[in-house]
Amino acid sequence: MKEIYEPKFVEKLFDKMSSSYLKIYYVSSFGFSQRWRRQCVEEIKIEKGKTVVDLMTGMGECWKHIIKKTDINSKLIGLDFSTEMINRAYKNKGKFKKSKIEILKENVFENSIANETADYVISGFGLKTFNDEQLKKLAFEIDRILKPNGKFSLIDVSVPNSKFLKPFYMFYLKNIIPILGKLFLGSPETYRMLGVYTEEFGNSKNVLRIFNKLEFEVEYLENFYGCASGIKGRKIK
Repeated sequence: MKEIYEPKFVEKLFDKMSSSYLKIYYVSSFGFSQRWRRQCVEEIKIEKGKTVVDLMTGMGECWKHIIKKTDINSKLIGLDFSTEMINRAYKNKGKFKKSKIEILKENVFENSIANETADYVISGFGLKTFNDEQLKKLAFEIDRILKPNGKFSLIDVSVPNSKFLKPFYMFYLKNIIPILGKLFLGSPETYRMLGVYTEEFGNSKNVLRIFNKLEFEVEYLENFYGCASGIKGRKIK
């Protein structure tokens, strides 16, 4: 299992998925993916004229929810290391001509964002591709780039709590979604990884535990019976 967390493996995976990613994620989340992204952004009150960093930005799926809270004096920085996802992010940027958006094709652990740049950090559906050691590095990076009192909100798909929903949802992720992946990509293996990552990830309680070790105020969040979970918090130093 170790190789599935290697950056090159993850990068290639998302490059392959980029053409059908939005459709598959919409279906795999029962149509809730955009709602969960919106809720992730709305968990923290984004003030106008501030800098927001969207880590593992993908195609910029969270941008429309972020930009609703900002103005012409605000800045949005989107960061991702997948070439194909970033290419689509540049196309998406064209929809927000009045907004100041900077796109960085970089690994989150080796990024060029200066210390204490961000007032807010957002991330939608990037947590499950990290192991514990990488989650620790992510916590340190968020701590590094956030200003004092800066806030963050992170979310990802999770294994549901419900005894009735859990087997159905996991069967759906591990068996039905790969079939759809074959229809869209001709490769069920690529989308089979969504189920693998989700099952290994479980939920964001481990993320909460890791972030609690730093100087953050952190709160655990769940959506739709635990089909998505995340954390939000504030840097207190």
